[in-house]
Amino acid sequence: MPARNPGTMGHMTWIGWAILSAVFAAATALLAKVGVAHVDSNLATALRTSVVVVFAWGIALALGKHGEIRSLDKRTLLFLALSGLATGLSWLCYFRALQLGPASRVAPLDKLSVPLVMIFAWLLLGEKLTTSALIGGALITAGAIVMVVG
Repeated sequence: MPARNPGTMGHMTWIGWAILSAVFAAATALLAKVGVAHVDSNLATALRTSVVVVFAWGIALALGKHGEIRSLDKRTLLFLALSGLATGLSWLCYFRALQLGPASRVAPLDKLSVPLVMIFAWLLLGEKLTTSALIGGALITAGAIVMVVG
């Protein structure tokens, strides 16, 4: 049996998964906007996070991946924990922004994470910043500004 490319799962590449992520992120914004209408944004985030925790553990358990926790090193656990904290802070801020503003303006500002990731990946991870990446990042930034100001 040939080795599986780590960038794929089945026949779908990282691009397919990233597009699905964008589709679900869009659904998240719309569903969350309706969901935070009559509840404190922090409580809404806690409820959403509880669903994510149950769902993610359900997937890990169903796929039999939970046993791999014992083999994780401290550095991996530290960075996953820090990522979890960053996710929690992002969601708290995102839900509050959705509660206060229109989803059609909040979501584009949230997507400024794309050019920020590009810059931080270049500075911290040594990833290349190509001309096309710089242009794309600038267009995302300009688009977010136009959508918020316009």
